[in-house]
Amino acid sequence: MGSLVQSVDWLAIAPPTVTAVVALVILVADLFLPEERKPLLGGIAIGGLLLAGLSLLPLHDGDRSTFCLSTGTRACSYTADHFTLVIQFLVLGGALLTALLSVSTLTDFKLPSGEYWFLLLSSAAGAALLPASRDLATLVVALEVASLPAFALVGLRRDDRRSSEAALKFFLSSVTATAVMLLGVSFVYAATGTLHLTQVAETLTDVDPRLETLAQAGVALTLVGFAFKTAAVPFHFWVPDTYVGAPLPIAAYLSVIGKAVGFTGLILVTVVAFPSYSDIWGPALAVLAALTMTVGNAAALRQRADRANSAVRLLAWSSVGQAGYLLVPIAAAAYTDDPAHAIGSTVAYALMYAVVNLGAFAVAALVARTSPANRIADYRGLYARRPLAALAMGFFLLCLAGLPPGIIGLFAKVTVFSAAVDAGLGWLAVVMAINVVIALYYYLQWTAVLFRAPDEAEAAEGHQRLRVPTPLATAIALAAVLGIALSGAPQLVLRFASGALL
Repeated sequence: MGSLVQSVDWLAIAPPTVTAVVALVILVADLFLPEERKPLLGGIAIGGLLLAGLSLLPLHDGDRSTFCLSTGTRACSYTADHFTLVIQFLVLGGALLTALLSVSTLTDFKLPSGEYWFLLLSSAAGAALLPASRDLATLVVALEVASLPAFALVGLRRDDRRSSEAALKFFLSSVTATAVMLLGVSFVYAATGTLHLTQVAETLTDVDPRLETLAQAGVALTLVGFAFKTAAVPFHFWVPDTYVGAPLPIAAYLSVIGKAVGFTGLILVTVVAFPSYSDIWGPALAVLAALTMTVGNAAALRQRADRANSAVRLLAWSSVGQAGYLLVPIAAAAYTDDPAHAIGSTVAYALMYAVVNLGAFAVAALVARTSPANRIADYRGLYARRPLAALAMGFFLLCLAGLPPGIIGLFAKVTVFSAAVDAGLGWLAVVMAINVVIALYYYLQWTAVLFRAPDEAEAAEGHQRLRVPTPLATAIALAAVLGIALSGAPQLVLRFASGALL
């Protein structure tokens, strides 16, 4: 009798494996390094993420699979295709920028560096594993490996009550989502007898009539679980308080990597595992997209400039609105004969969003060094105090709004809008257009604050400003350079919308 599982392709699994191994190295090194040498752990983490990113280069052909069944229908648990590589690049690049943001935060708030870097890299390893997962068990495990360390990272400021509350809300919502998702997965397994996504798709096309209701319930519950992870309305209530209570680099990480994980899982279960049930998940995701972008933008519009943490809250609600835009092409995939093209629009938008949103959080972290309340009003006159930071922040906000010179933001929105129109979802395209106009107001309002003349107190603060840490300056510069480069050649991202990723 032959082996049920093939030998392991170590090159294919290198990106998440390298990240996980470096996390373990940091955990062990933390036990032996004296306190004054703990900053070395940050260098190890950044180097590990760079190495994991470089391990993607030999996989550029996108045709490797491992952990495959060798009997019956060929089905694999891990596949390094083009979709996987693009998402892994997004995850590891986002984690790298988060690591650069984190260096000064660890010093300023005296956070335990060994725990912090271990948790961050562990979460990144799970996030890198998820896009390659091609069975429901691996998908759930990867999702939890990405999520569980994030709970601890949010609550790592143990002397801050808001941090503890944020971690608790995040934990409870995520555990609820996981429980619902596992119930859905168990129903799908009971109805199909398999966990591999391709086999689930084949079996669901001709499921036993007696199990039809069970299969439909499993599909619906699995989608509800992922809706929690993507912060789709009405499962978004944890977002603003979690972002405010978490250290700013972790809020940035959750806004980008956390969403990438949720949307990747949602794409895999809908397009790969449940295509025969598109009449269920297509309309459901379309309604969720409309609700999510509307609620997110309406809440962002209500943020007062003089309220404490209003800058972070606006970015949090903005991320909810952006999640609505990201849901549009996934919903459109249910109504088109070319779902890969629609999914490409989501991936292109996610890449743009990752760069500029991390950049906005990086500038917020810079401003928070002198204005811990992080109100939008604290950004008044930033151009007079720190012209380069103000220009960078203005560029990031204009990209999020979809206005020149943020051409990449405009083109990304156009691809999402086109995906809705091509799929015949004209009403959803209209809702998106209205929300884009609403978002213009608060993005432009914040941008205008950057260039207003500072008052006397702000002018005095400008003469006493702190030195910008090199890693933080590097993160802002990298995000700005990437955003400018992509705005100059948007086809570098948008070409993913025209190719078959899955």
